[in-house]
Amino acid sequence: MPVVTPAVLTALMTGYRREFQAAYDAAHEDSFYRAVASVVPSATKSNTYGWLKDFPSLREWIGARVVKDMAAGSYVIENKDWESTVGIKRTDIEDDNLGLYGPMIGFMGDAAARKPDELIAALMAAGESTLCFDGQNFFDTDHPVAPNEDGTGTAVSVSNYDSGGGSPGDAWYLLDCSKPLKPFIYQNRKAPEFVAKTDPRTSDNVFTNNTFEMGVDMRSNVGFGFWQMAYKSKSPLNKANYEAARAALRGFTADGGRPLGIKPTHLVVPGTLEAAAKDVIKRMLIGGGDTNPNYDDVEVVVTSWLG
Repeated sequence: MPVVTPAVLTALMTGYRREFQAAYDAAHEDSFYRAVASVVPSATKSNTYGWLKDFPSLREWIGARVVKDMAAGSYVIENKDWESTVGIKRTDIEDDNLGLYGPMIGFMGDAAARKPDELIAALMAAGESTLCFDGQNFFDTDHPVAPNEDGTGTAVSVSNYDSGGGSPGDAWYLLDCSKPLKPFIYQNRKAPEFVAKTDPRTSDNVFTNNTFEMGVDMRSNVGFGFWQMAYKSKSPLNKANYEAARAALRGFTADGGRPLGIKPTHLVVPGTLEAAAKDVIKRMLIGGGDTNPNYDDVEVVVTSWLG
């Protein structure tokens, strides 16, 4: 029966820390959020994003510079706290009954690494009912685009959302992730940190419940970038609907009609649409042997968090 000494506890926590980190690294390598979201560091309770509604194109420099007033919107992302904690009975350490705790710590590391995926996927799923910087839902049928470059004039409505009509199916997303700012934002205030409270002399929980505690905590949140870089559809994922979404994305303009140069790069789908996505994007030949014009057109990202 091991005596629960500081040396025993230190060795035990060192091993658990390794298990946590190994599981975290493996899951983080497989995460999808970095493909579709810009990771923005945060040093305060919240970040305020003053989105420039439009950025002027370059003009020939003749005479003095022409300074244009650019409309800006405010968008605030407030960080949230996340945690997971497990307790190890002192008697389990004394009785050398620790076999289940290693996998528990590993799952904790896995969960910490996948939390950004979970948050981004939830944001995407709620995009047709969550406001973005222009005051409309991020995925909407009536984003306002003004006829004049300065934002004046009667705006026309532009859609980046297909509701699927009367029989919507599972949603899929076509994104342009090639720009300096991706369609979504993962705001990182504090990376996951593995901590342990194990000193029996100072831990109230050890004194009261005979349990040593350890866990992980992190601070972060998610938000939207530019709606013009994303299209959501609940219509069937097939060649015609994919090409319609692609054409819509490529046709988005700034105020005044200037093209934004949007080029779809990623097709994000739940597991239920993996086969359909491969049919549209990964099949080289279609029909009776015709070349597929959409072959390898974008990267297909499959995530269970959208399922």
